[in-house]
Amino acid sequence: MNDSLGVPLPPPVLFLVALAAGLLIDGNVWTAHHMLHASQWIGVPIALAGLALIASTLALFWRFRTRPEPWQPASTLIEAGPYRVSRNPMYLGMALVSAGIAAFFESIAALILIAAVVAIIDRWVVAREEAYLTRRFGKAFAAYRRRVRRWL
Repeated sequence: MNDSLGVPLPPPVLFLVALAAGLLIDGNVWTAHHMLHASQWIGVPIALAGLALIASTLALFWRFRTRPEPWQPASTLIEAGPYRVSRNPMYLGMALVSAGIAAFFESIAALILIAAVVAIIDRWVVAREEAYLTRRFGKAFAAYRRRVRRWL
């Protein structure tokens, strides 16, 4: 049995490509923002919340001595911290960081592409992860899956 997910592209790369493509499509990164709009600043706390979520999740991986990369074997099923309320806090954090940056640069194209990436991750990456975790942790993952929602 292959003890990994077989995820073709790392999710952070998907988010980065979507964000970069959207920002380039809109071209807002290249325009001078001498006068920042108040509405742009909503992106800052959103991105910071995403960074905090990612950092707290990475700290849990370190604490439980397991790998955060979805293409590496999992040695422990983490159910603490943000994993008490979401089975995918790392992806949620990546989505928040990306959306916050897109909001700051007023990039509708980036927001649309990020939403598409979330859908792709939900259907292809998370589905593979859940199948793998079911094989790897059996009843423990099934019970966790019944208790905790996929995203929020």
